[in-house]
Amino acid sequence: MDFRNSTDLDSERLRRMFERHTSPYRHDRLQVRVRWSRGADFSGTCYYSEQRIFVNLGRDNAYPYLLGTHIAKSESNRTHWWRETFRVVIPDAYRLALFVYLHEFYHYLVKMAKRNPRRKEAMCDRFATRVLVDEHGCRVIDSRCRPVARQRWDFQDVHAFVAAAPKIATAIEMPVIPKDATLFDLPPSPPTREIPVTIVGAHTGPRRKARERSPDSGRASSGAG
Repeated sequence: MDFRNSTDLDSERLRRMFERHTSPYRHDRLQVRVRWSRGADFSGTCYYSEQRIFVNLGRDNAYPYLLGTHIAKSESNRTHWWRETFRVVIPDAYRLALFVYLHEFYHYLVKMAKRNPRRKEAMCDRFATRVLVDEHGCRVIDSRCRPVARQRWDFQDVHAFVAAAPKIATAIEMPVIPKDATLFDLPPSPPTREIPVTIVGAHTGPRRKARERSPDSGRASSGAG
């Protein structure tokens, strides 16, 4: 990850937080820029072609910050549809930056998985909220500041949706061999090479001839006498 931070937040702490929650997805070409917002409390942008994410934070935000999300299930009737606004309680600027980054990173994963990136705001919010709740202890509340049950917002497998996105290689990938494969179907073995071996202290001259067995005793002679 090519990471740069121009805010007053600790750059190393931010980078570790971002990378920790980016794995196991591949991010070696991803460029991330954290900077001050020009006026909004926060904002984020993802440029797919450049593989670049911008995280913008307001300088004067007050914390804890109540972040409105789209994670609630949508409801509808015959004439229109609506969605309740659930809020995530963000304790500090580091977690707000993490939420914005994860939201934009999920947009990036959707594109890398060759999915349609349109209308994915709710899924991006759920992806980020799961991390904030599970790993950082943040709370989800409704408009009356009451706790929201997990099943009311965490009802999608967001990781399965982007399963085709490239991941970091963690082991040597072995070829898959069908059960009915014959010897002619197996992949070629890797080339081998001879490795010279030297045994220290070994006798390298001609072997001594074994002594003739005694015709009387039927045993090999072991010495004089």
